[in-house]
Amino acid sequence: MRRTKIVSRTLAAATLTLATLGMGLALASPAQAARGGSDAGTVVATTGGAVRGTIDDSGLRSFQGIPYATPPIGSLRWASPRPATPWAGVREATAPGSPCPQPKGLPIGIPSDTEDCLYLNVTTPVGQAGKKPVIVWIHGGSLMFGSGDIYGPERLAAEGAVVVSVNYRLGVMGFLSEPALGTSGGLGLEDQQAALRWVRANAGAFGGDPANVTIMGESGGGYSVCGHLASPKSAGLFDRAILQSAPCATGGSRTREEAEAEARATIENLRKLGACTEHEDTGSCLRRTDPGTLMKAYGTWNEPRPIAGTDLMPLTPAEALRTGRFNRVPVLIGVNHDEERGRILGQELGGSPMPPGAYEPAIREEFGERADAILARYPLSRFGSAGEALAAVRTDQAWSVPTLDTARLLSRWTPTRMFEFSERDTPAWSGDPELSFELRASHMTELLYLFDLKLPVYEKLTEHQQRLGKRMTHTWVDFAESGKTGWPSFSSGGYVQSLTSGPWKRARFTKDHNYAFWKNLH
Repeated sequence: MRRTKIVSRTLAAATLTLATLGMGLALASPAQAARGGSDAGTVVATTGGAVRGTIDDSGLRSFQGIPYATPPIGSLRWASPRPATPWAGVREATAPGSPCPQPKGLPIGIPSDTEDCLYLNVTTPVGQAGKKPVIVWIHGGSLMFGSGDIYGPERLAAEGAVVVSVNYRLGVMGFLSEPALGTSGGLGLEDQQAALRWVRANAGAFGGDPANVTIMGESGGGYSVCGHLASPKSAGLFDRAILQSAPCATGGSRTREEAEAEARATIENLRKLGACTEHEDTGSCLRRTDPGTLMKAYGTWNEPRPIAGTDLMPLTPAEALRTGRFNRVPVLIGVNHDEERGRILGQELGGSPMPPGAYEPAIREEFGERADAILARYPLSRFGSAGEALAAVRTDQAWSVPTLDTARLLSRWTPTRMFEFSERDTPAWSGDPELSFELRASHMTELLYLFDLKLPVYEKLTEHQQRLGKRMTHTWVDFAESGKTGWPSFSSGGYVQSLTSGPWKRARFTKDHNYAFWKNLH
């Protein structure tokens, strides 16, 4: 069997904890063992020092807020990450570190101006024999929002994985590319690399296999996975990769010109805000300005990416995959069947449903001279509403087609498996607002089946939905352990597995998403 079951904690009263931290042997009392007390296997030695976590009633150990790098404050703002300063004694690891600076925006965002934020969390099962696969979760949020701790990893850990979630610099603090700063333009990616080095060095102390590390990301976190596949500086830091809703074929990087234009706009906004004077040294102004003002000048809805053509990322992810010059590890890649539904329905919550007469103008504005062909392929009469029609167009064009292209590029060089999350009966938004069409498998809904999302955005999973979640977490951990998923590889005739609450079967992917139409559209 690939994993043993978690040993019953009824034997915990007899637990003998060996603390190799200069504290000698510690015998857990029955009361301590029953409640997962401080002597019941909750102290672990890391390269930085000892940390004390907690054990929950299900038999999972949790260690939160472990520093993996020196706080990027003062002179270290916009500097590459440096190893954390070791500490003496035992550090309490019972609460997550602060989210990295981010404005108020997406529901998954947690407004913060705290720069001391480079922390990670570890969740690991107890009582299982052998080294466990390690999954490093890189949270999404357009590289502007989010933090690792809002994605509860208990379901993945219960399946037998050590799960590490990471905070990394976002937005203006992680991706500003002002020449005066002399950065790579991808400090957020560098932070993730520092965390991966920490994982290689420390996973074994938490029961994980440091030689079997899978990086996993969705949306902005998935584009970070694209970056690690393409970056020579990530070579040797991971052994498998899971890409969710992040087609490397069309994203994951930007040009230096794009990044520097963004930096110039930020500086101009700082001057308008009175934070920088016309004749002040740009670097000095940026370093002394508070994070809140920097974020206001940078903007809320940017989509920052690392810069291609640098030592950090010599090639765009697409070019790296096309030429085979990337870190070749087995990849599980997937996309949701209805990615854009959530975005359009979210706009409804702030106003009203898209009127039928607005559909054609929206397509013409977005697609220009290609609009006639698109309107013929996606006539409004095929859909229940204008918003539903527009969501189908955007899903196929921006998500489905480039994800299949990414799988094709990957499969030329490395073992690749692809899935489509196609479940229709997904959790509703909290409060069950009245919507003009169903949410279905929209962007990030698959995460509800993999994590306990600690935000009141969606309703909780029903028992029926939990069964699908159980099957998915089992599959994800299987892939992390062995590189297999239970369905054929993509190289077997472009195989894509449809994941639903019914029988899992091959998706009609190219037909459902008009793949040939989009590839031939000029």
